[in-house]
Amino acid sequence: MKKVMTFGTFDIFHPGHASYLAQAKKLGECLIVVVARDENVARYKKQDTRNKEKARLRVVTSSGLADSVVLGSLRNQYAVIEKFRPDVIALGYDQKVDMRELKSKLQEFSLETKIVRLKAYKPEVYKSSKL
Repeated sequence: MKKVMTFGTFDIFHPGHASYLAQAKKLGECLIVVVARDENVARYKKQDTRNKEKARLRVVTSSGLADSVVLGSLRNQYAVIEKFRPDVIALGYDQKVDMRELKSKLQEFSLETKIVRLKAYKPEVYKSSKL
């Protein structure tokens, strides 16, 4: 079974997020969505979320777009990749990722995971920072 993994905060779940997950789902048979932890959002984005992590996890789960929805790790952002060993990592069009580090971790885990950038869905309207 081809596993696809996506990541996000999903603070205000909107049609852009739904499009992101639907696009990712088309890349395999099993979609695993990793929801960012409140502490990590504060650390990396330098801002608090409007909704707490468990509420955000419930919203993504209730969307019905993912086969599995999990919280990210507090200590090791790559732990979920090592645990679930996805065949594809689907990134949002605007997600900031250190690609060199990600590819290095995939190599360290002996994974040949494909990394795909997904298309934006009406980013002038559906972007969390604008909502």
